[in-house]
Amino acid sequence: MKVKMLSRNPDNYVRETKLDLQRVPRNYDPTLHPFEVPREYVRALNATKLERVFAKPFLASLDGHRDGVNCLAKHPKSLTTVLSGACDGEVRIWNLTERKCSRAIQAHEGFVRGMCTRFCGTSFFTVGDDKTVKQWKMDGPSYGEEEEPLHTILGKTVYTGIDHHWKDPVFATCGQQVDIWDEQRTNPICSMTWGFDSISSVKFNPIEVMCYCFLVILY
Repeated sequence: MKVKMLSRNPDNYVRETKLDLQRVPRNYDPTLHPFEVPREYVRALNATKLERVFAKPFLASLDGHRDGVNCLAKHPKSLTTVLSGACDGEVRIWNLTERKCSRAIQAHEGFVRGMCTRFCGTSFFTVGDDKTVKQWKMDGPSYGEEEEPLHTILGKTVYTGIDHHWKDPVFATCGQQVDIWDEQRTNPICSMTWGFDSISSVKFNPIEVMCYCFLVILY
């Protein structure tokens, strides 16, 4: 008669203190782990991706708004100029090189719903909850001059978005309908509606510049 006994050393699997990690027995036989090399490759690849994700890409913050930022616009000619519109009606022009606000304008009463720049970069447009479309100079006023818009258009409804044509002095607004405006007129040259849906955003097509092709977002 044969008797087989199993003998285990408690030092191999019992923790000395509660703070120690639980020891897990492993069998390192390569026949039991046929995908060990691909598994280690995937782990190394994931570790590399995580290092890039947590590589702290944050550069700086542009502080100064008293309320939340609702819209942004970039300068068509200058890479260091960015515009932001807040929920309290304030518009700020930022210098990204110095990371400072170069100009602050109280543009609207209520939210600044949308803003865009003219294709030449000399002025920009804003729309807000006060049902107005305003055009502002990109450069600040001279010494002794007050901050006033170049043009102001009072609409019938609240505008939720605005965009300027890439080559022509024409811009589009959206809200309950999409209106196409000429910069020299106070009434839209064309209006379009899509049933009872409201339009939250409108953008001109940068490729089809010969005709007024644009993208609208309904909600």
